[in-house]
Amino acid sequence: MNDAPRRESAGDLQRVMGFWSGLALIVGITIGSGVFRKPYTLARDVGDAPLVLGLWVGFGVVALCGALAVAELSSMLPRTGGAYVFLRAAYGDGAAFVFGWLYLLVATPAAIGALATFFAELLLELSGRDPARAAPWTVPVLAGITILALSAVNVRGARPGSAVQALFTVVKVAALLVLMAASLTAAGGTFGHLGPTASAPRHLGVGAASVIWAYDGWIAVSMIAGEVRAPERLMRRIVVAGMLTIVVLYVGANVGYFYALPVEAMARESGGVPQRIMADRLGPMGATLIGAAILCSVFGALNGNILAKPRVAYALARDGLTFSLLGRVHPRWATPHVAILIHAAVALVLVALLRDFDRLTTYFVVVEWCALLFSVAAVLVLRRRWPDAARPFRTPGYPWVPLVFIMGTAAGLSAIVAGEVSRPVPNYSPLGGLVIAAAGFPVYAIWRRGRAAAPAFTASN
Repeated sequence: MNDAPRRESAGDLQRVMGFWSGLALIVGITIGSGVFRKPYTLARDVGDAPLVLGLWVGFGVVALCGALAVAELSSMLPRTGGAYVFLRAAYGDGAAFVFGWLYLLVATPAAIGALATFFAELLLELSGRDPARAAPWTVPVLAGITILALSAVNVRGARPGSAVQALFTVVKVAALLVLMAASLTAAGGTFGHLGPTASAPRHLGVGAASVIWAYDGWIAVSMIAGEVRAPERLMRRIVVAGMLTIVVLYVGANVGYFYALPVEAMARESGGVPQRIMADRLGPMGATLIGAAILCSVFGALNGNILAKPRVAYALARDGLTFSLLGRVHPRWATPHVAILIHAAVALVLVALLRDFDRLTTYFVVVEWCALLFSVAAVLVLRRRWPDAARPFRTPGYPWVPLVFIMGTAAGLSAIVAGEVSRPVPNYSPLGGLVIAAAGFPVYAIWRRGRAAAPAFTASN
């Protein structure tokens, strides 16, 4: 019997998303805080323009290679759940359960919490208040209100959620284009700023964490494959077009930053490199306008996370690998409303407990990209297991393209962990995330003892 996957219906979720809404999702969820906030961190901790640009280009290529592999997997397995679906097909129920476990308890709430916290801080800054001097509860409360509001929007359907996403994606792309134009026409700007710096600190682990955070999000569009019209045809176009757009915008923005300011000046701009550049061009109003655009960018990324990532828990429950409650679909709006609300609740807890944006993003990156490494490796496994399965899109340059992602990601994560544990005050939180991942395996074993086996992945589920 051929156990290759059959095309399946998406259950009760509605296929309402087309190419442009899918493209808006991948661009909108990926372009969030990183390209605006991390240039200061990179200038401070790496301190060398060629190295910084090399990180942006290098990890852009790595992410594009991963996206090409995911495009093949998404066209072959166009089901809601994204990487969870790929991991289950390649490695079995245990690995899929651990991925869902991480997304429910760590990755999604951490990303939502970090973005909501940054959004709240930006909101205070735009209102003329210093977040560091505000009452301790101010930022968590504002972040919590934002999470609840966007969760409510996405409970009401993928269509309004994707409409919000499209609007804010247009705003953030326009902001980046304006920022590039302002940077590349700055008085006193010179490409000489892109030269090497002899005394740079070159903490590449910190730099890798910053750039990987900025690129994270590209796989999210595969999580809503069950809600995309004609996914066999559209998924590959969405993923590839989205990643090319992101890489061009990121590299272009950073070339503009270094043209306008030397790396030493960028390393002093804790208030934000984009705000400094726009203030130099247009005065305080310029800083306010770009601050508002960054606010919209973070809001769009936050909405994209809330829209897409709870679909992993929905898919896990649909396949009988976690509580059936998480697989419930709203009778009126046809959304996985319980999964959305539970993710929001866990994110609210993290917002209350964890307030260090950079540490939280590093913690997230190590856990998330370990899972992505195995997800992309699934294309190698499934080429051997199901050689005759229908693949409307095949990864070009196979097997070298997925291997570039695997090796690049492994090198980046190794540098991040080594850099964090060798700090003067060691940061072991990335290792803690991996411990939580490992804990998922005994939890799965306990879960499995009292449950009937989940339906096999092959043809009937």
